[in-house]
Formats: sequence, C-alpha cells, structure tokens
Amino acid sequence: MCIRDRGKSIKGLVLITGTTSGVGLNALKPLLRFGWEVIAVNRSNKRAVEIAQKSFTDSEMKNIHFIEIDLSDLDDVRNGCYEILKKFHNPINSIICNAAVYKPRLRKPERSPQGFENSMAVNHFGHFLLINLLLDNILSSEKEIDLNGRTIKFKPRITILGTVTANYSELGGRIPIPAPADLGNLSGFKNGFLSPISMANGKKFKPGKAYKDSKLCNMVTVQELSKKYPKERIIINSLYPGCVADTKLFRDTPWLFRFLFPIFQKFITKGYVSQRLAGERVAQVATLKEYAKPAVHWSWGNRQKLGRKAFSQKLSKRIIDSNISRQTYELTRKLVGLA
Repeated sequence: MCIRDRGKSIKGLVLITGTTSGVGLNALKPLLRFGWEVIAVNRSNKRAVEIAQKSFTDSEMKNIHFIEIDLSDLDDVRNGCYEILKKFHNPINSIICNAAVYKPRLRKPERSPQGFENSMAVNHFGHFLLINLLLDNILSSEKEIDLNGRTIKFKPRITILGTVTANYSELGGRIPIPAPADLGNLSGFKNGFLSPISMANGKKFKPGKAYKDSKLCNMVTVQELSKKYPKERIIINSLYPGCVADTKLFRDTPWLFRFLFPIFQKFITKGYVSQRLAGERVAQVATLKEYAKPAVHWSWGNRQKLGRKAFSQKLSKRIIDSNISRQTYELTRKLVGLA
C-alpha cells in the first residue's frame, strides 16, 4: 500500500464518518492530498456522492469509497461493517469518528431504532460498535512503509473528535447551559437506557447536555481503549480542532444563535476555526507521525493563534478516572450487544 505524507509516497486506507458537510467533508481533501484511499461512511450514500462530486475531481473521486451506515441503528452498523470487511481486501489503517448530531431545542428525546436517546446512539453507541467490529481488522494493518527514504512502521490509529464542552478542566466545559457534561453514577446506562430513561446519569432529559454527555463518552472511550490496547499495537487519541462555529452541526439551534455564534467566536473569544482548517487538523492527527502518541487529547487552544502547534490538552477527572472509564466501557459493551 502507498500513502503520501506531505507529498511523500505512502499508501493506506482511512475510514471517516460524516463527510457530507463541515469538518468531515473538509478532512477528505487533505487525506486525499496525503495519498490515502478513503472509506466515507454516511447515512445516505446518494447525498454523500452528490456533495463529493461537487468538491472533488474525477481522479480524486476514484479514491473515495462510499459506505452507507445509519449510526443510530446498531443493526445497520453491524451490516455496514460486514460490508466493509467483505469489500476491502487491505485492512484499514486509520479510523476517524467524526459524525455527530446536536439538537438542543428538543422538548423530549428522539429515539434510535433500538430505543436509545438518539444523540447518545449516534455520537457514542454507533461509533463504539463500529470501532469494536473493525478492531481486529485495523490491528492487522501495521506494516513497514517507506517515509522520506527511511523504513518505519505505521501503527494503526483510531481518532475520535471530542469537544471543549465535554472537558470540565476547561472553561468551556464548565458552562452551566444547560449543565456541564457529567455521567454521574451511570444509572441511566445501568438501567438499560431505554424509555423513560434518556440521560446517562438517569436524570431529567436536557438535550444540550445529552450531546455533551455523548462526547464525554467518546473521550472516555479513548482513554479506556488505550489501556486495553498498548501503544505498541495501536494509537488511539482524540482531538478538538477548534470552534468550528458555522457548520451544520448547529442547524437545529435558533437562527439568531447561528448568526451571532460565529461572530462571537471570531471577534470576542478568538476561538473560531474555519471548516477547512479543522478538516486539515483532523487529517493530520489521524495520519501524521508527530501525532502518534496514545491517549492524547490534541488541541490548538481555545484562543486561536497563527502558527500555534497542537499540544496535549489536560483532561478532567470525569474523563480520565479509571473507574468511570472502565464502567462506561463495559456498560456500553452490554448496551450495544457486545457482552
């Protein structure tokens, strides 16, 4: 296999979820530029292909393979992973979990086909199952490659997009609107997470917090997987590429928020990052050698500065606590049917 890293020839296969807009769509371009073949996983192949055809050349399109998976439906995730394993002869080198839903205006929870609250189903459960079903495949992908005239081993990677609002160690993670991310004692998971339960902590449904909690689970998963699979076998990490304030993730927020939020991030907090730059950062973390450090949450800071390099962001106890991460992982395994 050959992949191009900054113009150098290397090859491999990257799987990324959610490429019809925003960060995912903008991560495709650098991944292709680096020379990777890409499996683009989306809820609608028709829409994903139509959008990609407007953004990429015919030559680039040949290196994008579209797989249709509804991440809210665990049966569809299983079927989609079976299709991937059957269709692709070479193992996957890198998985990027990017797709997410955020619906802060809901008055009552939406439910997945299995009956779970939908933001947790898509953002956490669907990705968790996808990772675990493809884990043996990706673990088999380590191989020697030529990089700048030197032979090195490219270790398989899993990269999950986190968020500042799930990290209580940062100011953005302590904003009480509607409440900070917190899994509590995981009573919602322990009691099956089916109606009337809609929150991981078993308390009253808060749609904005449901999103934060799902991303907290994503970041907890990185920590627990990194303990179970040593860095000698695979690199598992997360990242916050910056505040991409104008993506379709915010499509279900009030129109005034959609208008003012990018302005606020650009000129007040200085946290705004363009979709293009965020996509570039995601592609870098998922493929480049300098980011091959396990259990790191990569960040460029909340106030963007020209030329600033990524660093390992401090994580809150709610993410790194070994008891929380172990329980979250094991309870999730049970809920998605792996245990």
